[in-house]
Amino acid sequence: MTKTSSNMFKKLGIFSKQDGPPDLDEVLKDLGKKIDNIFKRKPRIVADNNGGGSNNGGNKQNLNGGDIPLLPILLIVFLIWLLTGFYIVDQGSRGVVLRFGEHIDVTQPGPRWHLPYPIETVEIVNQEQVRTIEVGYRSSNDLAANSQELRESLMLTGDENIVDLQFAVQYNLKSVEDFIFNNRAAETSVRAASETAIREVVGKSEMDFVLYEGREEVAIRTKELMQQILDRYSTGINITSVTMQNAQPPEQVQAAFDDAVKAKQDLERQKNEGQAYANDVVPKAKGTAARLLAEANAYKVSIENEALGNSSRFEQIMKEYERAPEVTKNRLFLEAQEEILSNVTKVIIDQKSGSNSLIYLPLDQIMKNNNRSSVNSVLNSLPNNIELPKTESTSIDVTQERSRDAFRAREREMR
Repeated sequence: MTKTSSNMFKKLGIFSKQDGPPDLDEVLKDLGKKIDNIFKRKPRIVADNNGGGSNNGGNKQNLNGGDIPLLPILLIVFLIWLLTGFYIVDQGSRGVVLRFGEHIDVTQPGPRWHLPYPIETVEIVNQEQVRTIEVGYRSSNDLAANSQELRESLMLTGDENIVDLQFAVQYNLKSVEDFIFNNRAAETSVRAASETAIREVVGKSEMDFVLYEGREEVAIRTKELMQQILDRYSTGINITSVTMQNAQPPEQVQAAFDDAVKAKQDLERQKNEGQAYANDVVPKAKGTAARLLAEANAYKVSIENEALGNSSRFEQIMKEYERAPEVTKNRLFLEAQEEILSNVTKVIIDQKSGSNSLIYLPLDQIMKNNNRSSVNSVLNSLPNNIELPKTESTSIDVTQERSRDAFRAREREMR
């Protein structure tokens, strides 16, 4: 027996003062005495060979007679041991049952039972809990005092520029077995996968794309690449979201970068102003061009129709001319004279009395004014020996009537 065991038995009062190993019978007797003291059991006195009573429990005590029954106690202890196997799995969690350390089952939410310890053990894992890790920074209660992790946040872009990226990764579990047995440190695995994925995505992108228009796309591509890495190692982790918290150039070149950004903003503003001007001028020009084209088409149609009408009129006149050449000729002459003189503002009238006086009618002023009183005043200014047709028509009708009379007189003279 080792020295440590001997010291233990000495503390229990089992060893005697001698240093040698105790007798097994004495050890059992001492244990029986201690149990009797615990249950306050009186030792049973038995008669010796001389007929006297003796209470020497070391040799003569009957350990089986008068004891408290151990079977019910053992049964109660066994029942209590069985009751320790009941457990409850909360909603959203899973229970991983291990038998002597070997995985045998995964239990669903609800009350469950397993063989009590040390045969089986259960590890309850919250599968739907959303866990968060921060890459490039560490948050604190004071938002202004968030600490930066430059070793994680600084990375190189595809155009050989350095950017400072800070993002958060949220994940839950899709396989509790893989999460427990294939991960030594789940948070470390997710952080390493996130750094690897973001550096690969940023290394294939340009700086402006990462900082401005491509931030959402960088986050999406990082999430997909992280999931591929974690699935490759069977970690049982499901990446739910990757959120970009901050994206900026390093602090050492922040001022120069701000100037470049302002210049780029001015360029975009001027482009927008030019585009707005173009949007205002181009539609007007297109509208004017469309109007001119429509007018040209209308003029083309009118000329074609007029030509067709003149051609048809000429054919009709030709037929009449073949029937009566002289009459047709005179009629054409009169119509031509009437058409010409109807647009003339000055008319010379030959008086019937034979005098050589000429009368001037300001037909242009009459047509402009188009006033009844002006027509009457002009007519009243004429000599009394000139007879005008009494009609209520305008001055243009009067002039046309006089022109016809003059044409008739000239035709008679020619005959």
